[in-house]
Amino acid sequence: MELARDVWNRRSDIECAWAFFSCVAGLQRGERCRHFSRGAFRVGSDRRTGWCCDLDTNLLAYALCFGGLNYSCSCITSHNFAYNLAKSNHRKVVILLVGLSRGSCDLASSFKSFAAHAWNGAALYSKVKIGETVILGAGSWGTALAWLWGKDGRQVSLWGHDSDRVARMQGTRENSDYLPGLKLPGSVRLTSELTDLAGADLIVFATPSTALRKVATQLRQAIGHVRAVLLSCVKGIEHGTGMRMSQILSELFPEQKIAVLSGPNLAAEVVQNFPTATVIGCNDAECATSLQGILGSPRFRVYSSQEVTSIELGGALKNVFAVAAGLSDGLGLGDNSKAALVTRSLAELVRLGVAMGGTAQAFYGLSGAGDLIVTCYSERSRNHTVGKRLGRGESLMQITQSMKMVAEGIPTARSAFECARQLKIETPIIDQVYAVLYEQKKPTGALEEVLSREQKAEHL
Repeated sequence: MELARDVWNRRSDIECAWAFFSCVAGLQRGERCRHFSRGAFRVGSDRRTGWCCDLDTNLLAYALCFGGLNYSCSCITSHNFAYNLAKSNHRKVVILLVGLSRGSCDLASSFKSFAAHAWNGAALYSKVKIGETVILGAGSWGTALAWLWGKDGRQVSLWGHDSDRVARMQGTRENSDYLPGLKLPGSVRLTSELTDLAGADLIVFATPSTALRKVATQLRQAIGHVRAVLLSCVKGIEHGTGMRMSQILSELFPEQKIAVLSGPNLAAEVVQNFPTATVIGCNDAECATSLQGILGSPRFRVYSSQEVTSIELGGALKNVFAVAAGLSDGLGLGDNSKAALVTRSLAELVRLGVAMGGTAQAFYGLSGAGDLIVTCYSERSRNHTVGKRLGRGESLMQITQSMKMVAEGIPTARSAFECARQLKIETPIIDQVYAVLYEQKKPTGALEEVLSREQKAEHL
């Protein structure tokens, strides 16, 4: 093999460690003191060069040489590819970043944490070490995440509460109820026993919001002390308490690091490998950044944030407005009406979200505006589908009985309505969705009430 550009630095003052590699040839001792620059390993090159000749030929390699790290390597004081190593007494570190252009290769799990193309702004290191990932909830989203994170060989356990369905999935390697036709990788283990999940490093919750507390409580009882990082991918607000999903987990697992994941992420598109973006939030910035590097990939781009409250509220409240958007489509009101409705929904989401502890600016990101757009416009959206069928005259009971999946906008409408009353926040769209869902109000009557409101100045 050869590098597209050869800019080796032959000084011998760089300390190298190849901890990232597994079953890959290392450099000869005399050849380790080199400065990588961007280049591609190419197929069919001369194998007599004597270095890295056994690297997988399906790799694209990038390298960064950082200068000016302090001796504890806790921060970077300068970084420059043209950095003159002879002028500094600081320790130098070369980081080789490899992206899989096709196929797969045998890389240690810590090296695979760079799958999100770290050179584009993701984490350059990972303080969170993930051996096994557990996903609780074998619905469409949980199954999609198991496929996404298991297809590169990562050890993933997918838990489902329905033992009969899990047994069928074990035989067919397919979740025919939610994502028919999708074959789960061999690295994904299927189970209906919570005791099988002990020892996981990352526990991902992808249950319905109404089941989260029960499942989390059962998990704690089944495996006792949990040492894993907890990641909530659940979008909802608990009825009665008004608690967000991470708050429930914090109450049950007070000593654990808890993160949240949310964004415009339709499961059916994720498993088609369509480009998708999401955001991971954690109060611990290092944890968020580490999870970003571990869970992201070129087709599943992960952003990191510390805006946990805003991320959760944006992901939960948008489902209520998606029901409203579906009602508009079911009534045949056209694109002008829907555009106005979605715009005013965003204003209402921000108003209530800020009152509930969120940050206004954060609601204009992926888990607020982004998720609102896709959920209000996509025919794949369960909540939009519920509203559309209601607008066409079906009853809520008919709709829910015919659906295999949970439309989170239904329980969240009640929780959001109650929170708005307690906080004395004006929420005309949420109020009308609540009335249609829980007070059997006709969609046409709800529409008339919204349209008859006094005209006023626009405030976002």
